[in-house]
Amino acid sequence: MPHNDADLIRRIRQDDDQQAFAALVARYQSRLRYSLRQLTGHDEALADDLAQETFLKAYRNMRSFRADARFFTWLYRIAWRCVADYYRRQRPDQLTITQIDENLPENESPDRDLHFDFARALMHFEPQQRMVLHLHLQREFTQAEIAEVLDCPLGTVKSHIRRGRDKLRVLLADWQL
Repeated sequence: MPHNDADLIRRIRQDDDQQAFAALVARYQSRLRYSLRQLTGHDEALADDLAQETFLKAYRNMRSFRADARFFTWLYRIAWRCVADYYRRQRPDQLTITQIDENLPENESPDRDLHFDFARALMHFEPQQRMVLHLHLQREFTQAEIAEVLDCPLGTVKSHIRRGRDKLRVLLADWQL
């Protein structure tokens, strides 16, 4: 079995190899689901639905993958569109903090765990800025990769990061390291 994305993608395109696609899903599913949970206030069911939708769209559109970016970047672009479509259909655009608290595991304390504090803080941002901050701070995407994922100008990404960090400092000011 090929170990790199390019070989798996080639097998999917040439032979409609579903096992090759399953290997890509296995490789990226966990990271994608984690990101989607961060963007949905830890709503695991919604994150799973969005992940499934993302992978289905990726499979259907595999021939449009140009390989001028990493597969993971392309996958995140599809995921962002799924997230953006979801939030466009919802009103208001943001989950409430109460909804986030309801989705946190019972054995975790949001006041003591930076992971959950950060997730809660992210929900104070509009969806695009939330995605920028998550990709930059938690997934270590470059600013150029984020601009590609969101299909927006690099300056917008830089602005979201700068303003987002300032707001996060305020929102997480009580966090003690």
